[in-house]
Amino acid sequence: MPVYDRSNVFARILRGEAPSTRVYEDEFALAFRNIHPRTPIHVVVVPKGEYVSHADFSASAPPELIVGFWRAVGRTAAALGLEQRGYRIITNHGSDANQVVFHFHVHILGGRQMGSVSGPPGPGDGT
Repeated sequence: MPVYDRSNVFARILRGEAPSTRVYEDEFALAFRNIHPRTPIHVVVVPKGEYVSHADFSASAPPELIVGFWRAVGRTAAALGLEQRGYRIITNHGSDANQVVFHFHVHILGGRQMGSVSGPPGPGDGT
């Protein structure tokens, strides 16, 4: 895994140096709309801290940040009105998963029916 790069786009968004459409923020996390949405609702949630990946975050973040971050993910989904119909949470780790920004983040996807992740790919499953 690479060393954390403070110039990555999510770090710049957290510092207010890059634009974003924020949908939720608290002391633990920031959620904003993805600029290339894969579903009608596609939001990225980033923790407020310098973590390259999920592995880095889960091994290095203090327990209160881990709990606060995952609660923020749930609160974001609720604020977006996704709880009733459902949503998908995705995080990419490393090159095989096509992680592009090396600041740990999760994608919340919703607003339409999605195919199964346990069977053959369905239409529009390029998430």
